[in-house]
Amino acid sequence: MVLITLIGEKLAVEGMEFMYLGSNSECKNCKLKTVCFNLKPGRNYTITNIRDKKHNCNVHEGNAVIVEVSELPFIAAVTKKLSEGTKTTVERQECKNIGCSFFGICTTSTLQKDKTYVIKKTFGKIECPADHELYKVELMD
Repeated sequence: MVLITLIGEKLAVEGMEFMYLGSNSECKNCKLKTVCFNLKPGRNYTITNIRDKKHNCNVHEGNAVIVEVSELPFIAAVTKKLSEGTKTTVERQECKNIGCSFFGICTTSTLQKDKTYVIKKTFGKIECPADHELYKVELMD
């Protein structure tokens, strides 16, 4: 299934990756907001195709263009060693060590409670300063 969204024409480059941050209050009266706000906040996407149609936009410099995007996998920490292709639920880790280089992937807000993900790639064991047994993986819905 092709995902469609709008992006500023100066940002619309095929192959460009971006993180969708969520809705913008400046767009509340725009008739096209449902097209812009149909992605998952906090997730990364890549532009796969740029369409010719342009629209006026009060947020982007210049116009907004229609683009086709693909959702990208994201990195997280899991508590057991799993093989690629495995379906699993993943809980966000509780950690207060914000100086740890793995803090972002252990506490990622991208994870949804009770949602099943597929392990796309495994990277191995994380050297956790708190001695938790954690593994770095790439996940996809």
